[in-house]
Amino acid sequence: MDHTIPCFWFPLLFTLAYFVRPSWCQTEAEILLKFKTSLTNYGSQLDDWDASGPGPCGAKNWTGVRCFNGSVYGLRLENMSLKGVIDIDTLMGLQLLRTVSFMNNSFVGPFPDVNKLVYLRVLYLANNSFSGAIREDGFAGMNALQKVFLGWNNFTGPIPRSLAALPRLVQLGLEWNHFEGRIPDFEQDNLSLVNVAHNNLYGPIPYRLSNMNPSFFAGNNLCGKPLPGCKSSRKKRTIIIIIVVSGSLVILALIAAVSYILKDPAMASRFKEPEKKKPGNTVTVGQISEEKSANYYKKLGDNARLQFVRSERERERFELQDLLRASAEVLGSGSFGSSYKAVISNGRAMVVKRFKHMNNVGKEEFREHMARLGSLSHPNVLSLVAFYYRREEKLLVSDFAPNGSLASHLHSRRAPGQPGLDWPTRLKIIKGVAKGLAYLYNQLSNLTLPHGHLKSSNVLLDHTFEPLLADYGLIPVVNKEHAHQFMVAYKSPEFSQYDRTTRKTDVWSLGILILELLTGKFPANYLKQGKGGNADLATWVNSVVREEWTGEVFDKDMKGTRNGEGEMLNLLKIGMCCCEWNVERRWELKEALAKIEELKERDCDYAEDYSSYGSEGEVHTSRAVTEEDFSFSVQG
Repeated sequence: MDHTIPCFWFPLLFTLAYFVRPSWCQTEAEILLKFKTSLTNYGSQLDDWDASGPGPCGAKNWTGVRCFNGSVYGLRLENMSLKGVIDIDTLMGLQLLRTVSFMNNSFVGPFPDVNKLVYLRVLYLANNSFSGAIREDGFAGMNALQKVFLGWNNFTGPIPRSLAALPRLVQLGLEWNHFEGRIPDFEQDNLSLVNVAHNNLYGPIPYRLSNMNPSFFAGNNLCGKPLPGCKSSRKKRTIIIIIVVSGSLVILALIAAVSYILKDPAMASRFKEPEKKKPGNTVTVGQISEEKSANYYKKLGDNARLQFVRSERERERFELQDLLRASAEVLGSGSFGSSYKAVISNGRAMVVKRFKHMNNVGKEEFREHMARLGSLSHPNVLSLVAFYYRREEKLLVSDFAPNGSLASHLHSRRAPGQPGLDWPTRLKIIKGVAKGLAYLYNQLSNLTLPHGHLKSSNVLLDHTFEPLLADYGLIPVVNKEHAHQFMVAYKSPEFSQYDRTTRKTDVWSLGILILELLTGKFPANYLKQGKGGNADLATWVNSVVREEWTGEVFDKDMKGTRNGEGEMLNLLKIGMCCCEWNVERRWELKEALAKIEELKERDCDYAEDYSSYGSEGEVHTSRAVTEEDFSFSVQG
């Protein structure tokens, strides 16, 4: 039977995908059973949460589970005397979860990190024993949240501004807590209920709440509609007048002082800014480098020799002084150091990268490792040409890639009418990246992390937009503390959770890169130091596939997608399987490479073969494309 999917069906399938039952690499049953382990005191109330049955949305839903089109849409575990922890990280795996209620239970401790559930619409935590202050950003990013009920707990501190700023908020219950301070301003036009009764709040009631029931503000020290008006204080007015007058006198004194300075040439010269260089002036690497370092290299004179690591480049040999004197421009300043483009005397453009965090490695060990990196040769790996060793810093020299980095093409602001990378080019880039990474895995097989720092800014593009992997294989020579703070591999789930990396860690980075390339979204947590960004990255990965599945998930600046939606979906699925949070279920690199190699620019190029895949875990499928095809576990 012919199971081929005609190309014209893909736009419709995108639209229908949201309404079809999702099934992640980790099933909804597995997610809920893991969540159950974080709860206590449930007795026999959750006995039907059983993996041997038809699942949470079978013929009869599991207790407290609300389903929509065969998928878990809500949890309503109320009046069960539940204790333990509300494991938000596990709930993140439920892709259509929109409503959560744990009212009338016995939970204690701080407010859960519910803002990881970015698409939640209803949150009921009332009548428990939660305590402590809620972080100011405790509700940040929850733009879909409409109803929040936290009453009858022991929360303290101010009402978070992120709660008052929720754009779709309609109902809010905070009564019978210990919130203190003023009520923040609410900007929503559709508020129907805001109950803050019996807290420790004071001051005027915001005007948008002036039509609420007066009982919603009882038991505080509040004033203004719908309560009696606030009394004006003559003493306060006097203090305000004194402050205003004093401030005016200070400003007049400053104006007088500035006028005196400007009239006195001797005084004015002290404050005169040094003359700036005009654009277009020739700048050298030596001038750009820090003065101390530049003077050090100049003092060495001819003794400052580069160590070339590629025999075929010996005839093009140049010295460090040639680079210091060469006209140059700053390409960027990253977590390791600065990069410069230097045009040497023969007209060839080179890149000089300065590393300051490699001073824990000996000279011979560093030379041996550089020689090994210099021996690598692959069309998708940027070749190391030469290096210079100094204990305080190292210089690595490579060829210049004329089309910059992948990151600059994905995220830089373009001029009007300037196109972004089209689908065929992006497919070409990711195929080259996978090939280059596979080569590093083969040649640097003794390293757990053959790359270690794979991200879009370390994927350079030559004149034909062929990708070149940069900053690879540096883990053995980078200071351990600095690597843990900044390198991409150490933001992986396995390192954040278990302080370890594996041969699949670079595969995780590849998955993140695929999602970034297809969606145009930047994983901003890469800018954060240390492990703190991991939770944000989990949210970022999850957000790529959690909302309604339409073609809008892909980068709107990506052109050339006609008849390519199916292949784009297949690449997205590959990325998700590479991003699998559970290392055991995450793909090996060779599996990801094989699937990427099979991809074509247009779906119909191989419609005959499209129905030939069907086993579990396969990227291609013979059935309609649904949200099932994007399943992965965010937290293992």
